[in-house]
Amino acid sequence: MKNKGIIGSIIALAIVLIGVFAYQMGTRQTTASSTDDKKIKTVGILQYVSHSSLDQIKKGVIAGLKEEGYTEGDNLKIKFLNGQGDQSKLNSMSQQLLDKKSDVLVGIATPAAKALANATTDTPIIMGAISDPVGSGLVKDLKNPGGNVTGVNNLTPVAQQIDMAKELFPNAKTMGIVYSSSEENSKSQVETAEQNAKAAGYAVKKFAISSSNDLSAVTQQACQESDFLYIPQDNTIASAFQTLISESDKAKTPVFVSVDNMVKEGGIATVGQNQYKLGVETGKMAADVLDGKAKPADTPVNVIDYGDMIINEEKAKELGITIPDSIKEKAEVVKGE
Repeated sequence: MKNKGIIGSIIALAIVLIGVFAYQMGTRQTTASSTDDKKIKTVGILQYVSHSSLDQIKKGVIAGLKEEGYTEGDNLKIKFLNGQGDQSKLNSMSQQLLDKKSDVLVGIATPAAKALANATTDTPIIMGAISDPVGSGLVKDLKNPGGNVTGVNNLTPVAQQIDMAKELFPNAKTMGIVYSSSEENSKSQVETAEQNAKAAGYAVKKFAISSSNDLSAVTQQACQESDFLYIPQDNTIASAFQTLISESDKAKTPVFVSVDNMVKEGGIATVGQNQYKLGVETGKMAADVLDGKAKPADTPVNVIDYGDMIINEEKAKELGITIPDSIKEKAEVVKGE
């Protein structure tokens, strides 16, 4: 009888142990399944160079991803690299981001986006505010990109900018354009600005720099030969903008810029696009690809072709320029930094 009791106890204990083991295995499987459902995605971001405009775009990209449910440290890993204006670094960094198994790549500024596109035709690439995607060879068509690249096209509202400049400087005769000869995005905008300025009755003089080392001397010359300066979206100039402003202030020459934050940095005015918001739109497009909702080949480029009037009234007073009421009524007034 005792033996039967002992055997019964052993069988009961075995049943209990088997039940516990089965429960634990089920829990592990459920946890593993849950982990798979919340698979961490990786976004590789490559930025051309550091300056306030591109830095704002990067912040916007991260915010846009978060708005769509991708939070760094939770279900998202962000691998960020900055080429600091060095093309050879951009090429090697593109490969590094591919080696990190990025699910989506984001290129901030044309050189960065092109470096990524040259590195892969498979991994999805989202352009972070590129001014001329077709001209730079990143996409075949804005409505039907056709490859592994799509994103945001910040089409600068040049015509509105020249109209605003005409209101600000009605007696000016010559507009000087300072730009970098090595930047495709800048040269494209220069052509459009020249056409619009001539149509508005301005004579146009163009002053190209080959690197930021030329900026001081070229700005001095441009100020001597122009009534005001026009600066396109140009990364080389943006990264050394205070050098330009230092020279233009000495000459008392107003600088009309193309980017919103450059008004705060010493420009007199613009019809500009908010760089942070451009980044947010870029991040949202990246999230759609991560979700499987969109493929670059079939996703039209998001063309943003409008901007807001922004004026630096303090700078205008420094230069002895009166802002017309017609502009004050429509524009955002900012103070210099």
